[in-house]
Amino acid sequence: PRPRQKIAARDRVAVVIADGTRALPSDRLLPWLFAELGHVPTENFTVIVGTGTHRPNTAKEIARIVGPEVAARYRVINHNAYDSSTMAEVCPAAEGVPALWMNREYVEADRRILVGFIEPHFMAGYSGGYKAIFPGIADLKSILHYHRAEMIGHPRSAWGVLENNPTQAHIRRMGSALAVDFLLNVTLNHQQQITRFYCGDVIGAHEAGCAFAKEAAMVASPRRYPLVITTNSGYPLDQNLYQSVKGMCAAAEIVEAGGEIVTVARCNDGFPSHGNFAAMLAEYPSAQAMLDAVYTPGFHKLDQWQVQKFAQVLLQAKVSLYSELSPEQARQAHLTPIGDLNAYLRQRVAELRPGTPIAVLPEGPMTIPYLDGDGQK
Repeated sequence: PRPRQKIAARDRVAVVIADGTRALPSDRLLPWLFAELGHVPTENFTVIVGTGTHRPNTAKEIARIVGPEVAARYRVINHNAYDSSTMAEVCPAAEGVPALWMNREYVEADRRILVGFIEPHFMAGYSGGYKAIFPGIADLKSILHYHRAEMIGHPRSAWGVLENNPTQAHIRRMGSALAVDFLLNVTLNHQQQITRFYCGDVIGAHEAGCAFAKEAAMVASPRRYPLVITTNSGYPLDQNLYQSVKGMCAAAEIVEAGGEIVTVARCNDGFPSHGNFAAMLAEYPSAQAMLDAVYTPGFHKLDQWQVQKFAQVLLQAKVSLYSELSPEQARQAHLTPIGDLNAYLRQRVAELRPGTPIAVLPEGPMTIPYLDGDGQK
């Protein structure tokens, strides 16, 4: 049913959107949604920015994310996974899973709407669906449990995999703990234009969108390559090194063992400065030491999941980086810094045997290669 058929004028409505690190066109989607629900008073809506463990978005960023008119008229709040006073318990602890807490405004709402976009995801198979709320508006302890090493390291926790993917299964189990009244998901092209809408039931709409995303955003490769050049698909995803791991992971799908990944990502927001990602990279002398740490029984630390994925790539191939990070910062992250990108690429190509094919991923994690034939996932 359409949202206007399910949601009454008196209902308090929680709308969950992505934060500023995602390309979700909330500024285009929210006005359409609010027009559909024009019978509901403005003050009955709360738009929750699903930050997960990311930093809160500034007022200026929120105005950009939702559009200045929506920012001025509607209540828009950042989720804060670190502040228990802003959350309410949804499920008690059970079978080794900690109690699930979510944003109080979401829990206490009469109606709930999830807004997101669907693309291949390096752990969950695909983004979108219940991922907006888990981990988007969950508590820190639940997010850490979700990102535990065994789950992230599972071979089915991979790009484009839904079936028997433990990460996606956990997202759906936690996300469905409270009823969701409407899903509004879209797919995007490389210009961040909306290509299709997937609306309605969370699972039905999400799986239809995932099938299209695989067709549109994944490509079979007949072989691995000694040199793979990738990006992190530009703004907003290439703001920091943490997010840029995704582009590296996309390249890792088709790089030869011992080959090289050249990553081009702006990283104007640094590592970033918040969280533990930078500190963990500096703490451990090698990629193997990083993995040994995260697999230590009882080890739980914010951002360990991104360190784990990063370390797996570093063990597979040399990774070079062209960015706004200083050479010292790049080396601290176990990367080879690139000063002049064109000169570096000319040199590396010249070092390969004549006619050796190389791979280029202009959209980074927005277009995911996978091995065809015997190596197909």
